[in-house]
Amino acid sequence: MAGIPWGYCPLFVLLSVCAWGHAKPVDLRRENVRNCSTSPHYLPVTVINTTVQLKDLRQQMHTWNLSAYIIPNTDGHMSEYIGEHDKRLAWITGFTGSSGTAVVTMGKAGLWTDSRYWTQAEQEMDCNWELHKEVGSAPIVNWLLTEIPTGGRVGFDPLLFSIGTWKTYDMALQGSHRELVSITTNLVDLVWGSERPPVPSQPIYALQEAFTGSTWQEKVSSIRSQMQKHRKAPTAVLLSMLDETAWLFNLRSSDIPYNPFFYSYALLTDSSIRLFVNKSRFNSETLQYLNSSCTGPMCVQLEDYNQVYDSVQAYTSGAVRIWIGTSNTMYAFYKVIPKDKLIEETYSPVMVTKAVKNSKEQALLRASHVRDAVPVIRYLVWLEKNVPKGTVDEFSGAKLLDKFRGEEEFSSGPSFKTISASGLNAALAHYSPSKELHRKLSSDEMYLVDSGGQYWDGTTDITRTVHWGTPSAFQKEAYTRVLIGNMDLSRLIFPAATSGLMLEAFARKALWDVGLNYGHGTGHGIGNFLCVHEWPVGFHSSGLTMGKGMFTSIEPGYYQDGEFGIRLEDVALVVEAKTKIK
Repeated sequence: MAGIPWGYCPLFVLLSVCAWGHAKPVDLRRENVRNCSTSPHYLPVTVINTTVQLKDLRQQMHTWNLSAYIIPNTDGHMSEYIGEHDKRLAWITGFTGSSGTAVVTMGKAGLWTDSRYWTQAEQEMDCNWELHKEVGSAPIVNWLLTEIPTGGRVGFDPLLFSIGTWKTYDMALQGSHRELVSITTNLVDLVWGSERPPVPSQPIYALQEAFTGSTWQEKVSSIRSQMQKHRKAPTAVLLSMLDETAWLFNLRSSDIPYNPFFYSYALLTDSSIRLFVNKSRFNSETLQYLNSSCTGPMCVQLEDYNQVYDSVQAYTSGAVRIWIGTSNTMYAFYKVIPKDKLIEETYSPVMVTKAVKNSKEQALLRASHVRDAVPVIRYLVWLEKNVPKGTVDEFSGAKLLDKFRGEEEFSSGPSFKTISASGLNAALAHYSPSKELHRKLSSDEMYLVDSGGQYWDGTTDITRTVHWGTPSAFQKEAYTRVLIGNMDLSRLIFPAATSGLMLEAFARKALWDVGLNYGHGTGHGIGNFLCVHEWPVGFHSSGLTMGKGMFTSIEPGYYQDGEFGIRLEDVALVVEAKTKIK
């Protein structure tokens, strides 16, 4: 840190924001799945027939002279949740899980996904599809090398590939005599045609000043100041992620499930501000708020969302340098910016600035968590009275908790799909019930509820695990050690700029002491009415080092397969520690 005397290392500590958390869904029951080895095939009623979609896609592939086409489950902004308009993977495969990659050749079609979704995929895909129980680009490339001939062309949409994804595929295919081909026209969109859900058109609105930490003008000035101080003298910053533009301009909408975002890109230069968005979604008051009628350095020029690719390319014709965050920029932009005009860093200056909350943002986020504790407590009290009656199930419980949250001031819906899991379902860290598939809550079983809300002043996330009967000695032991891990990390004092990955072990030590562990991450950043999983803060290797003003979840757990699951999650703030010596 600048200005710190040699030998002095300031210490930071995590303060709990509220004594209350999160992880994502899927039902892993091994029943009612497809059997493509019999004749005739056995297919569950949940299967989607994709014969026509695949036939039409292969016709497009033939037109573009492709041997294979890759379809990731993402949008042009690397969003954690994607809107109906971007659910290409679900439409072409029938598979509705949140994670997966499909590849179609002229003779075969395969889906790659992780273990959370294997049974779901078998319940939803027809026998046109092979399910590959692997993740990452390596197994996909290995499959491609066996399925397509030498000289084959593998197509992809550059607006759906991150820079990192493109690099891994490109490197793996080098020397194989197969070519990775960037096609800006999305072939699934061509086939989907008029059936594709429309682009969202809900109003884009400005947050009231009471719910923002700084004005958009102050934020723009801060980013420009960082540009001026940068040793490589960037003339522009390109923003691709939806939370970046929402945060920078203090604007919100509802294009993405659970996230108050709107489809947009931004190009912030030293003398102009260009926001690529559907202009018809702004009312006159918001247009005035953005100073959109002028062209000065503090006027937001609104340009068509679909013109961003061409506009960035045109901007590069001048004497410019564009600063990007490589972890959150799509290959389409990386491809058109000449390398001598590109400034690459892992995260954009907006991502880094947004990660550290100022005093007002801290107060807002605290207030949202205090308010959010009310529906959580109401729900737990209600469960204690009603579970013994045998009338509560996982799904109805989750709906009631959502209802309680919706009654709170400034509520804007849940921040993710509630994880309401009883007994053995709680052993699945990412399980969520559905109207069709759920279990009754019982006084004889542990119950895990992981939920959160969106409020105008903050995003919340909390997990609690309870038992209304008599837990076993092992359950008590495991619960106690998870609680110790949560408390140990929450009270930890550590040097400034320590990696989150180095701190994570303190949450696991009590479990490690008796040979136990858990298989998910220990924590993630959280936003002010933004993402419930806000990068790049968290206890992982690719995040920022921990610094004062950052919020993170702390969520150790333990999962006994087929029996029970435990997770205790709070959100904590990093503050400067007051120690005895310094």
